[in-house]
Amino acid sequence: MQGQLSKMRAELADKVEYRLPLGEQEMPLNQYLGQPIKLQFTGKITCKHCGKATKKSFSQGYCYPCMRALAQCDMCIMKPETCHFHQGTCREPEWGEANCFVPHYVYLSNTSGLKVGITRHTQIPTRWIDQGATQATIIYKVNTRQQSGFVETVFKDLIADKTNWRALLKGNAEARDLVTEAGDLKAKLQDKIDGLITQFGGDEIESVGQDIVQINYPVLEFPTKIVSHNFDKNPLVEGTLMGIKGQYLIFDTGVINIRKFTSYEVEFSA
Repeated sequence: MQGQLSKMRAELADKVEYRLPLGEQEMPLNQYLGQPIKLQFTGKITCKHCGKATKKSFSQGYCYPCMRALAQCDMCIMKPETCHFHQGTCREPEWGEANCFVPHYVYLSNTSGLKVGITRHTQIPTRWIDQGATQATIIYKVNTRQQSGFVETVFKDLIADKTNWRALLKGNAEARDLVTEAGDLKAKLQDKIDGLITQFGGDEIESVGQDIVQINYPVLEFPTKIVSHNFDKNPLVEGTLMGIKGQYLIFDTGVINIRKFTSYEVEFSA
């Protein structure tokens, strides 16, 4: 099977079920655990937006002109609190209205440790799986992406908003009581959250208490030493598939972040 790579599709189950998109086709991956597989980069990269060939992928799958022009590639996607829609400078106002002015969640997850994050209401639990979280819970619901960024920024004073990907791939973090930790964090930060509620209105930012979602990944064995495969340095990635976690394939020869190589044309064989 051969085609343009996209980030792996995942479904929550007893162990997450993964599929590898290659163009219009999708390859179920869990069935190959413990078996040798091969990924061969053909040297072709195609922008996932405009379809033009590009020598280098920008912002995980775009050509340079699209990366510069699309709202979904703007810095405010990474830092929602810097949204400039209200200034009339959004690159694509219609896209912004459809994607940024919809409900978002602020959540706590257990990845390589306790982490705060944000996602659109449609991306639960996909966002958690993509980040390799083993536990997660929603703590706030807000009405816009920018608001989620402001709430997340408040929590960054006390906990991380990034994942240590090397620790993530060496094993699962110790289980945590996220409900209790969420309550403690909210209490410590209540004054700052109240300030945001005063600024935006009581109907815009809502505290949420939910059960913890537990996520188990299909991993036979975690590596003791992390070695990264990179299609730009070596077009052939092969080895026995030992596991899948987040957007990483774990081989006995190293690991590869599939999302990083979005839009690369790859041939899969087993």
